Amino acid sequence: MSTTAPAVPAARNSRIGRTSRAVPPAGTPRWAELAARATVWTTVPSGLWRIALGVGVPVGFSGELAAAFDPYVPGWGTVYVVALSGLAELLAFLTLGLVRPWGEVFPRWIPLIGGRAVPPLAAIVPAALGSAALTALWLSALFGGWASAMSDPDAPHGLAGAIMTLCYLPLVAWGPLLAAVTVAYARRTLGRRR
Repeated sequence: MSTTAPAVPAARNSRIGRTSRAVPPAGTPRWAELAARATVWTTVPSGLWRIALGVGVPVGFSGELAAAFDPYVPGWGTVYVVALSGLAELLAFLTLGLVRPWGEVFPRWIPLIGGRAVPPLAAIVPAALGSAALTALWLSALFGGWASAMSDPDAPHGLAGAIMTLCYLPLVAWGPLLAAVTVAYARRTLGRRR
């Protein structure tokens, strides 16, 4: 069994005359490309909301909840929410690897494994587990957990509560979108091995 990467066709970008890494591998359905892009955007609104909280923008918390944030925001709480938002965005960005050549062949700059084929299960298993966890987490929030948290008298209400809810609502789509892209990746990459 060879450890060298299969040839992944890359499209030429005629405008600038170089290879484009944004071109999906052959056999990638257009819907999977769109779903992967949408996945990246599902984390942006909640990340921006958290960063606003972290820099001290009044987002609607009051009473004990507001007092709990006061000693840390701005400060270490800011570092925490920026790091959390960055981590969520990075994890969502990894979905693009399922529809890009770097999800099938490790980039050359990675020591020891650069240029080798990505074992399909090394991408499929974590993506499937992540999808299941995200779907379970956000479905539980959607069907009761969010309403329970927002019923706290110190939680944001009115316009602030609506904004917070709208910022977190796209996260409900993260798990299912990741699942769909993972299935497309599995069909494409595992199908090639037969």
